[in-house]
Amino acid sequence: MKNKNIIVESLAVAAAATGLASEYLFKKAFARVDYVPETSDAKQKYATKYWECVDWFKKKPKEHWTFGIPGETEQMSAYYLPATTESQQVVIISHGYKGNGETMANYARMFSQMGFNVLLPDDRGHGESAGKYISFGWLDRLDYLKWIQKINARIGVNAQILLFGVSMGAATVAMLTGESLPPQVKCTIADCGYSSIDEELTYLLKQQFHLPRYPFYPLVSTINHHRLGYYLHSVSTTAQLKKNTKPIFFIHGEKDAYVPVKMAYENYYATSAPKELWIVKDATHAESFWKDPESYQRHLNKFLERYYYENPKNGVESNED
Repeated sequence: MKNKNIIVESLAVAAAATGLASEYLFKKAFARVDYVPETSDAKQKYATKYWECVDWFKKKPKEHWTFGIPGETEQMSAYYLPATTESQQVVIISHGYKGNGETMANYARMFSQMGFNVLLPDDRGHGESAGKYISFGWLDRLDYLKWIQKINARIGVNAQILLFGVSMGAATVAMLTGESLPPQVKCTIADCGYSSIDEELTYLLKQQFHLPRYPFYPLVSTINHHRLGYYLHSVSTTAQLKKNTKPIFFIHGEKDAYVPVKMAYENYYATSAPKELWIVKDATHAESFWKDPESYQRHLNKFLERYYYENPKNGVESNED
């Protein structure tokens, strides 16, 4: 009897410890952030150029856009940077995990120089936007539908909208393509996005914490369901891409150790819409732009000339260099 009690007590202690560990993992991954973490040591070599872009962003004339969401006293926030000359071309730029709109200043400057109006939202749980938790793009995709409505109200029915995102932002805009989008949305560019949060978190559990999927992932998913209203298996880029009908360009670093490059192929093959894939040689996570900004813009222009600007061509293409 004594041995049985010891076993029961041991199991109870183990269950409690697992529960506490899962709560810790949830908060570490999903709790909102009010600061931008330092970039990796490997990317410090780009710091000077990055801060030049941030300085450009801060000096650029801009409009502050907001809207409210149920259950939150704070509002969702975005900054709109009008084009230098009047234009109907608009890019919505979706930022990465624990970033904000400002951290996408390099892309904003690139698109602004290309003649675009630029909208830079802060996602839920990031920057100036509402939200206690990060939703990894799943709830954000619905917020972006409202940003699109605001663009159409600002520009008019002839607006030409490009969706663009990096890392979590890439997954966000790719998931957005599975929704019913207005005709003003022309195409999407997704740079190093994950194929599902299920696969990504399982990968990070092993790589960063050296923990198995079970029992932690199901418990974290259950906590997320209680806090945000959905289980993590719902957050699937590939499932959304199966419903996509608009042209999409996937970009991914060959040496990405944060979002494995195989996820780029999973996303690419998930959609039957016109699509292109560029695997950037020697690039790590979210490094494709910084490796060679001019080459990056050339690849974007090639895609945009085919699918975004007037008289687009149709096709399917994969290129690696």
